[in-house]
Amino acid sequence: MTPPRWGVVSTIKAPTEDVLQFVAYHLDLGAAEIAVFLDDSNKRTAKALSGHPNVKVISTDLDHWKSTMGRRPVKHQVRQVRNASYYYRRAKHLDWLCHIDVDEFLCPEHSVADSLAACPDDLPVSRVRPTESLCIDGLTDIDPSTTYCKARLPGGPEGRALEQKLYPHFGGVLKSGFVSHVVGKIFVRTGLSDVKFGIHRAFENKSDDLNDMVSADMELCHRHIENWEKWLQVMAFRLERGSYRSDLEQTLDPLSGRIQRHKLFTSLTEDGTGDLRAFFEEVCLATPRLRAALQETGYLRKYRLDLGAKQQRYFPDFV
Repeated sequence: MTPPRWGVVSTIKAPTEDVLQFVAYHLDLGAAEIAVFLDDSNKRTAKALSGHPNVKVISTDLDHWKSTMGRRPVKHQVRQVRNASYYYRRAKHLDWLCHIDVDEFLCPEHSVADSLAACPDDLPVSRVRPTESLCIDGLTDIDPSTTYCKARLPGGPEGRALEQKLYPHFGGVLKSGFVSHVVGKIFVRTGLSDVKFGIHRAFENKSDDLNDMVSADMELCHRHIENWEKWLQVMAFRLERGSYRSDLEQTLDPLSGRIQRHKLFTSLTEDGTGDLRAFFEEVCLATPRLRAALQETGYLRKYRLDLGAKQQRYFPDFV
C-alpha cells in the first residue's frame, strides 16, 4: 500500500531562521510539500526557501490579495484561514493537508504517514491534540536539547483534580493549565468539495463542520511561550490583536472558576509584572517540581526536535 502523501500549509511572519527550522523539521518528518505564505513578504526568507523542490513560497503582497479576494484582510487570523483554504483547492496532488503555525511541530509516535494511513477511509479530518512546551529560563538541572511539554489533561472532575495538583495556586483557572489552545490542529483529506479552513476546524459547503477523529499516535508540540522576555514583548499584541483578544474568548460559567485569558493577563499585569511572573514560574517554567508532578501523573512529554541540525541539513547555504 502506498503511504499517504501529506503536506503543510502555514501563514508566517517570523524571523527567517525560525521559518527555516519549522520547514526543515517537517520536511524531515516526510512532508511531500510545504506551502509557506509569507505574511510580511520577507525576501530573505523567500530566497532561502525557494531552492528546495518540496517548498512552495507565496509572498502575500497586495497583488496576491487583490487576485485572491480583492483586498487584504485586516486580522491575521482571517489571512491564515483564507490562505489555507486557497492552497487546499490546489493541493489535489496530496492526500492530506495540515494547517499549523510556525511555533507548532508535529510529533508522531512512529511517522505522520503511518498515523494518517490508519485513519478510516471515510474520515475527512484527523485532529492532533496539543502539548504545550515549558520554558527553561535559567534552569541548570535540565537537558537543553530536550523540549519539555505538558500534555492536555482530561475533562471533568479528574482533570480539575489534576490541575490543582499540578498548579497549586493557578489550577482551575485555565483548561489543562494551557496558556494557548487545547483543541489542537487538523489534517484535512484532500478532494472534498467547497472546503474552508478555520483555525482549529474545517467546514464544507460554508456551514457544515466536518467530523474529525483525534489521532491516537501523534501530538502537536506547541512552543507558545519561548521564554519570559519574549512573552513580555508580545503580551500587548496578543491582548489587543492576537490570541488573547477578548472577542476570541468563549463565554464562561462564572461558577466554573475559569478565567478568560484576556481578563487573566490584563489583571496580572495591572500593577507591573510581578503577578504575571508568579504565574509564569508555576505554570510555564519547567521547574523540578512541575516536571516531577507531570511525570508522576503521566502528562510530561519530552521531545528532541533538533531544529538547528535539521535546518543545517535542509538549508546548508543559509547564513
